Amino acid sequence: MIDPIILKGFRDSMPKEEMPKRKITETLEKGFQSYGFVPIDTPVLEYSSVLLGKGGGETDKQVFHFEDNGGREVAMRFDLTVPFARFMAAHSSELALPFKRYHINKVWRGEKPQKGRYREFIQCDFDIVGVDNTQADYEILSMMHHSFHLLGIERYSFHISHRGMFNTFLEKLGVMEFSTEILRAVDKLMKIGREEVKKILVDIIHDEGKAEEVLSYITPDENAGFLERLEKLEALCGGGCPGSIRLREIYSLLKATEISDAFILDPSITRGLDYYTGIVYETFLTDLPTLGSVCSGGRYNNLASLYTKENLPGVGSSIGLDRLVAGLEELKSPLLANNSSADVMIIYRPEELEKAEKAARVFRDKGIRTDVYLSPEHKSKRIFDYADKNSIPYSLSFKENAVSLKCHKTRETKEYSDVFDAVEGIKI
Repeated sequence: MIDPIILKGFRDSMPKEEMPKRKITETLEKGFQSYGFVPIDTPVLEYSSVLLGKGGGETDKQVFHFEDNGGREVAMRFDLTVPFARFMAAHSSELALPFKRYHINKVWRGEKPQKGRYREFIQCDFDIVGVDNTQADYEILSMMHHSFHLLGIERYSFHISHRGMFNTFLEKLGVMEFSTEILRAVDKLMKIGREEVKKILVDIIHDEGKAEEVLSYITPDENAGFLERLEKLEALCGGGCPGSIRLREIYSLLKATEISDAFILDPSITRGLDYYTGIVYETFLTDLPTLGSVCSGGRYNNLASLYTKENLPGVGSSIGLDRLVAGLEELKSPLLANNSSADVMIIYRPEELEKAEKAARVFRDKGIRTDVYLSPEHKSKRIFDYADKNSIPYSLSFKENAVSLKCHKTRETKEYSDVFDAVEGIKI
């Protein structure tokens, strides 16, 4: 016998775990489509040279890569953004630009497993490629807000910053040559704390005073609003710059559409990946601050340049589905409450099979999910145990000139003259 073990950092998904994910992705897809976004897909495996081209540092270490049977160096995608850049380089002539896409699928990272974080997980990406302007940046933020609203999440906040503005500050400080290392150090602020980040910065810059100035930049005034924080950052940058201008324009749109309260200017947000060039953001559930970001991304104007000379600026975001589900479970979200496999189960004696299948067709035509129990010879205890394990709220059985509908929650049974009348008794 083979031991049915599973690799560390991977997991099976049971029906009661998988159904909420499907419910969430269906809701998200409807939201994405309402903004005019379309779906795409890319291969799980890519050439290593494609995936390792611009991830950078820690990301490259997390990529699962190996030599395939043909002797080719291949890797499993660690996110959906880099494959998308390759996709755009290969197919831009076939697409209308700007191109709005969404992609919901699995990715793999060889990082240390922890709560809400696995080595195999699902990302829900949405991007706009082919334009670099305020409206595109705003639309991604607006769609993030719309997505969380559709999911019925009430307490969340989007923390946004601007990579270009931070680079302006680093240039003024005279440490731009260390920008990549500084960005990665700052990205660890929430995980390791201010003092540990300071030690790393001093090791990088070799100047404690400048390290303190970096920390001053990334530490927002808790009592200041969006524009007040922006003014402070502009002062540290030596005045207004393209990044601060873009942030002001974005905030103006957020304000005009009455969603600005959910957005916080947070200069500590830098994102660890090298390819971001403009606005960057992370999303936190207010009641679960230690869970980490459940939706993040930014602008990446140069990513596709690895694969094409065509200018293809992009901006996008990614929802970490598994982490979001873990958070919603902890918050006991009503979205995850109903995980029934069907709305009604039809119970019948062997001689009633045709009657059962006809009844099922009536229910299904009315949009009622119907499970015809497949083993009529089983005893009632086993039948209702089946209904309980699948959270099926109703069961229908037949009498000589009527049908009987039982609500499993209340244990109440009602009789109806026929199946068409019984439809009215099922409350979904």
